[in-house]
Amino acid sequence: MSQTEYDSYPPLFRPRRSPTLPSPDSDDFFNQQVPDFDPVPVIDSECINQKQLDEACREWGMFRLINHGIPLTLLNKLHDHAKKLFSLAYESKQASFTPPISYFWGTPGLTPSGVVIQRDARAQSQNFNWLEGFHVLLTPLSQLQYEDPMLDSFRCLLEEYGRHQTRLATTIFEALAKNLQLDSERTRAYLSTATGHLRVHRYPCCFEAEQLRAWGIDVHTDSSVLSILHEDEVGGLQVCSNNQWFDVKPQFDSLIVNLGDMMQSEGEQAQGKNLGGLFCAPIRRHRYRKLQVQALHLC
Repeated sequence: MSQTEYDSYPPLFRPRRSPTLPSPDSDDFFNQQVPDFDPVPVIDSECINQKQLDEACREWGMFRLINHGIPLTLLNKLHDHAKKLFSLAYESKQASFTPPISYFWGTPGLTPSGVVIQRDARAQSQNFNWLEGFHVLLTPLSQLQYEDPMLDSFRCLLEEYGRHQTRLATTIFEALAKNLQLDSERTRAYLSTATGHLRVHRYPCCFEAEQLRAWGIDVHTDSSVLSILHEDEVGGLQVCSNNQWFDVKPQFDSLIVNLGDMMQSEGEQAQGKNLGGLFCAPIRRHRYRKLQVQALHLC
């Protein structure tokens, strides 16, 4: 990896000495990262089985969604554009993006408008997450236009992807609402797209993960109603079920749907059902890079 590529990293992520990385094409690089077994239950978006959906929500709080209808060409273009933008110099990323698309790093803790939630300076320097990303507000996205062709193309792709996520989130939530027997007024309140947003994450190569105890995103549950996640082929997502952690096998043609704290609360109030998934994204030593396109939150 060249010094130019290190310039794309936030300063605290840059190596203090020249590391020796395995080739991304080598067996050692992938064998330790991609699990052979994927335990996450599967739901078919074209034919949602209410019983299977109910079991997946109660036992896992998340599921893999197949036949979701998002074109693979769109996903490929979105990942390619994101990789190019993340490879820009750190200072350029800070200067180029303003709401409704904002750049952040070191923490997933943002306000709904995409502003980083400020922490104590000492705690922030010692306990940061090994990630950077773009926070995208969906509603004003169509009103934005960049002069830079690459940025504007990225905006158009995000807008198209957001429409698909809105469609899927609506379908999934309506199925969940049917299971929970929610009234229509409550359902409409949760389906407001005005509060919807996307996040595009990159998890840069971590050279000293053991010493820093670095995590892309630490153990957490989502505070939203739904999160819909698309991973690249690198993987790295872990989920917890029955107090046991599992690696999620990356499958580029599927999505991971996670039920957030608000959905958990609805399940408990409606029928005493335990819903909601606990998950994290760890950084392992010598990971080249990890890109995720995440998510529409209806909250």
